[in-house]
Amino acid sequence: MKQLRCIFIPGNGGGTPQDNWFPSIGNELEKLGVEIITREFPDNILAREKYWVPFLLNELKVDENTILIGHSSGAIAAMRVAEQTKIYGSVLVGAYHSDLGIEAEKQAGYFDRPWNFQAIAANQKWVMIFASVDDPWIPIEEARYLKDQLVAEYHEFTNQGHFGGDYFKTEFPELAHALRTRLE
Repeated sequence: MKQLRCIFIPGNGGGTPQDNWFPSIGNELEKLGVEIITREFPDNILAREKYWVPFLLNELKVDENTILIGHSSGAIAAMRVAEQTKIYGSVLVGAYHSDLGIEAEKQAGYFDRPWNFQAIAANQKWVMIFASVDDPWIPIEEARYLKDQLVAEYHEFTNQGHFGGDYFKTEFPELAHALRTRLE
């Protein structure tokens, strides 16, 4: 098997793959022999699908040996990529499946058509979801719905907010442990 690669996909609003807990998770994955790919994404304020999905597929070369770790709208991009491309697995942090009634989410283009959850699940070996009841942006029902649709490994917290920004985190030991368990 080719070496596993991991691509970090930040949320919208100008985030980068060097923000928050991405570097500490990258360090953990490198210890397991996973190649880490961190790049600045185009259109990082709105994170529109018409830019992000082609960037992931054509520039970063997502394939069946790729793990996608997406935060917020990065998780949404990861799902749209997995909907059409075989990947190794994905970690969806602060994920959702609707536009939440937010204008910027409507403009992003990810919610213009129904989700093919069956394809998303079938195109990868596993999906992990991390959600928090106190997330100020994403109602917990969104993540619970995704867990059921994707038959995902699910981690629910009560005190993690949106896993970045509002609750700035430089470490994410729960995610590091889940990935080590999955990959060792």
